[in-house]
Amino acid sequence: MKQLRLLHLRNTKLTGCIPLEIGNMTELLTMDLSQNYLQGQIPDTVSRLVKLRILELSKNQLGGHIIPELGNSSIISYINIARNSFSGAFPPSICMGGALTVVNAEYNRFTSLDDLTFQNCTTLEHVEFTENNIVADLRGAIPSWISKSLPRLRFLLLSSNMFDGIIPPQILQFRQLQLLDLSKNKLTGPIPNDFANFTGMTQEQVGNMTYRFLQAEKLQIVWKNGGYVYTSTIAFMAGIDLSCNLLSQEIPKGLTTLLGVRYLNLSRNHLSGGIPRDIGNLALLESLDLSQNQLSGEIPPSIADLKDLGTLNLSSNGLSGRIPTGSQLQTFLDPSIYSNNHGLCGSPLQDCVNPSASKQNETDQDEDRETLLLYCFVAAGVIFGFWLYWSMLLFCNKPWICEFYQQIDNIQDKIAISKSSDQFVVLTKPWF
Repeated sequence: MKQLRLLHLRNTKLTGCIPLEIGNMTELLTMDLSQNYLQGQIPDTVSRLVKLRILELSKNQLGGHIIPELGNSSIISYINIARNSFSGAFPPSICMGGALTVVNAEYNRFTSLDDLTFQNCTTLEHVEFTENNIVADLRGAIPSWISKSLPRLRFLLLSSNMFDGIIPPQILQFRQLQLLDLSKNKLTGPIPNDFANFTGMTQEQVGNMTYRFLQAEKLQIVWKNGGYVYTSTIAFMAGIDLSCNLLSQEIPKGLTTLLGVRYLNLSRNHLSGGIPRDIGNLALLESLDLSQNQLSGEIPPSIADLKDLGTLNLSSNGLSGRIPTGSQLQTFLDPSIYSNNHGLCGSPLQDCVNPSASKQNETDQDEDRETLLLYCFVAAGVIFGFWLYWSMLLFCNKPWICEFYQQIDNIQDKIAISKSSDQFVVLTKPWF
């Protein structure tokens, strides 16, 4: 079948190896052998398929090295070899044709991306090397050249590799980047703050591009901490995942300028300081996970402005104060999203009790009791003096009465001072 252009054998339980004769189909445009049980390597004869545009080999048991000749096709635009056992270095010749748009090599055993790997991939828009063993260079750092070599990149997924060191500032030069996933590595240092060039995340994506060769235009992200699955049409996706690293210092305020972001995961790091006050600027945000860090202070009231928020996790930090209320926040009834923040209170946690207000109430009650006691002493003194005066006028002609009042007069000459708290009551003798 030398004139065959489309070969679709997805999920047909094929076994064995890809035959060498596959190279005779020189008119082939699309070859889909995914979701089978194919073994062995990609045969060298695939290099004869100079008109091949789409190569789909995902979810098989293929292995070995990627043949350098794979990139000989001048129009190949899509390569998906995910979930196999390919190893070694990814060949620099993969972009020789100059038309490659998508490379998905997740869940393999690739070990390196050298400076030449994507040197000619100026058309590349989607790079996915999740769950490999990639060490970019001897230091293991993410290559700083990556933004210069891939100016049109929109999706960069390098999760679950062996990258360490800091996030290079050059990675913020991607002007069209919509999704950045560097989770589950060993990255250290602060998160860069200057996101001015991330124009792909500063505004809402309107879906001006479609991958017509994808089987499903959906991109699925599994949240590492809670098992959440976040699915969105790939053309509309915009987000950042830096979870499960060793990042430190404060969450940069520059993140709040990325108004098109729908997904933000900074969990399981060593981030400190407070949640940015302008977090509410991210009006399109649907998923937010800042759990298992060392964040402190109050939850900013602006978080209540996130009307589209569907997933939230702020647990295991040092947050305090009252949980903000809002129409969307009221839908989060699971207290575990705020757990292990001993200073937080309010719905769905326990009601807030203001310690300072409680102490003030006790102080006011003590002062009221002291004032009442003072008034009682004064009233008793006035009544006693009144009756003593009139009794003297009525009965003073009797000697024993006069003698009695004389004794009373002598006692009152000694000033009686009664102390109650910080106030003194002075009892003076009545005037006769």
